[in-house]
Order: sequence, then C-alpha cells, then structure tokens
Amino acid sequence: MARRLFPGAWLRKPYYGQVRFSYMRMKYLFFSWLGVFIGSWIIYVQYSSYTELCRGHDCKKIIMYLGVWGNLQGVIKCQMEEIAHIDLRTELEPRKETILFDKPTRGTTVQKFKEMVYGLFKAKLGEQGNLPELVNLILSVADGNKDGRVSLPEAKSAWALLQLNEFLLMVILQDKEHTPKLLGFCGDLYVMEKVEYTSLFGISLPWMVELFIPSGFRRSIDQWFTPSWPRKAKIAIGLLEFVEDIFHGPYGNFLMCDTSAKNLGYNDKYDLKMVDMRKIVPEMNLKELIKDRHCESDLDCVYGSDCRTVCDQSKMKCTTEIIQPNLAKVCHLLKDYLLRGAPLEIHEELEKQLYSCIALKVSANQMEMEHSLILNNLKTLLWKKISHTNDS
Repeated sequence: MARRLFPGAWLRKPYYGQVRFSYMRMKYLFFSWLGVFIGSWIIYVQYSSYTELCRGHDCKKIIMYLGVWGNLQGVIKCQMEEIAHIDLRTELEPRKETILFDKPTRGTTVQKFKEMVYGLFKAKLGEQGNLPELVNLILSVADGNKDGRVSLPEAKSAWALLQLNEFLLMVILQDKEHTPKLLGFCGDLYVMEKVEYTSLFGISLPWMVELFIPSGFRRSIDQWFTPSWPRKAKIAIGLLEFVEDIFHGPYGNFLMCDTSAKNLGYNDKYDLKMVDMRKIVPEMNLKELIKDRHCESDLDCVYGSDCRTVCDQSKMKCTTEIIQPNLAKVCHLLKDYLLRGAPLEIHEELEKQLYSCIALKVSANQMEMEHSLILNNLKTLLWKKISHTNDS
C-alpha cells in the first residue's frame, strides 16, 4: 500500500522481489566473471606450456635442415619421445659436408677460427691478457663430439652461438652455481638446464586479466606468491653471489640490462638460477652499442630496460658513462621482496642497507670498495639470520 505525503508524491513500501532479483543478478554476474577468469587462466597456462615445450620433431627438422647444408654439427638433447638424442655425425654421415678436416686443412681452418674468435672477444670484452685462455675454452666447447678435433660444421655452430651473449656467459660461468648448465647445442640452438621455478616472485595471469589490474595492485599480488622469508633470503644471497660473479670477473665486467623478476628463478632447494641472460652484456660491448647515439636527455640513453648512460646535451650524444651498477639495480628489485615478512630484529638494519645499496652510483669515488662492502654486509646479515634454519 502506498501513502501519499503531498500532492504528486507517494511513499511506497519496498518490493523485496526486486531486491532479491538484483542480488541474484549480481551473484550470477560474479560467478560468471569468476568462471571466465579461471577458464582463461587454465587455457593460458596450458597454451603457454605447450608453446614452450621442447618438441623433438620440430627440433629435429630445424637441425636436420641446417645440417644437410653442412652449416653445423653438434649434440643437442631433448627429453621427448620423438628424439632422445641427436648426433648429426651419425644422421648426416653420408654427406661429404660433415666429414672432419683432414690434417693439413684442419690445422689451417682451426687457426683461422681461433683468430676470428679472438677478434670477436677483443671487440666484446676489450684487450685482456687472458683472452687466449678463453679462446681455448671455446674450442673445447665447440668440440661437440669430444673427439679432440673441431670440424668445419662444429666451428660454424660455435661461431653462430658466440654471437649470443647468453651462450658466451654460460661458457664463461660454466662452473658457477647460479648459471644454468649448458646441456647441448647444434647450430644456433642450445639447451639449458631446466629451472623448476621460472620467476623470482609473482604469478602468471592471462593477458586479458592483466589489462584490468592496476600496476600497484599487481605488485601487491606478486608479493603474495613468494616462498617463506628464510627461503627468500637464501634466494637473495644467490642473486648477490651472481652479481659478484659478473662484476669485474676474469673476463671483464658484465652488465645486467633487464633485472626483472621473470629473468630469475630458483630450484627446489631454493638456490637461485638465472632463467634468461640474453640482456646481460659485456660492458665494453654496451659502450660500443650506445656511444654517439642521438639523445635529448638521459632517458634516450638506455639499453634494454636498466642499462643507462649519461646524455651529453652539448653534443646531443650519449656518452659511455654507466649510471648504475648491477648491485644497485638488484637491490631495488629485492627491496620489497626482502622487507615483506622480514624478522623485526633485522628489519630496520636490512632496510638501511638496501637503501644504501640502491643509492650506489658508478661515478662515485671508491665505488668498487663501496660495492664490495655493501654486498658483503648484505650477504652477512641475511646469512646470519638463516644459517641456523633448515632452509640454509
């Protein structure tokens, strides 16, 4: 029943059927959206996993196509039913292109290959006294069948791979804990050790969902999907050790030009493993790539996403003066990762050390000393806190 208050106005009792209908409609829309979300996520995960599979027949077709033309030789392993082991020496034995050099030709060709590799390393790494040692290391890797000789196809395979920074770094750091092992190669294809967890933190979402999630909220979600704090500390120590490995190592300094979580992973023991090292480049190589590039500000002098140099605005050219060292970029990545859930007794000191680390500049006086001091202090602080736990 309606009651009239004044001319033209009525007060009506609420119709609860309409309220119930609105509630049911909202509930239906919510569960429909949730179903679409979950379904999209499942399809995305299945599809992305499928596209990244090491499918043996595809590997074999590519390798055989290149190998038939005498372009390569080597060994590559692929854990699939179609192909457990490919050895092109056997597959292509009838073809003359795969015959190993005879002694007179082989000596000349190997010497020429060594000269080419030496020239490439000199351009990438600069003049160093231990380059001949690195060249010999490459020759041992190029000998894919381990017969003590390097054939022309093997030399071509090695030369193709040496154009890739990631392969060069895997060879240089092959004995280091945090570098994935090289399992096999053929031409410019190579297989790396499998890493169980392929992102430092976060969760994969379908791109359709990503579009509707604000970046700030996305960062919060990422931090929810992380291991326990002691395990995070162990992973972080591994990352700091990797930074130490590539900072002025035996073959020069390497720069991390994309320090995002998706390029870092870890195994089931929570030891850090690099997942993608394609944007880790020799410092000398980066300087050659970026020098004299036209610029109007420092924002124009960027390689990858994280390697920045200074813009000389008087000449409108990029200089070769690197702004941030690897350690500062890594500490910026680790700040939220380590501070979230950190024990109260070390939270303040950890935060202080991380901010000191982020403030590091390449141009600072005594930078190398500060770099070493901050890195060791961080490792010590984290290690002392987890050394008595099972996670260590």
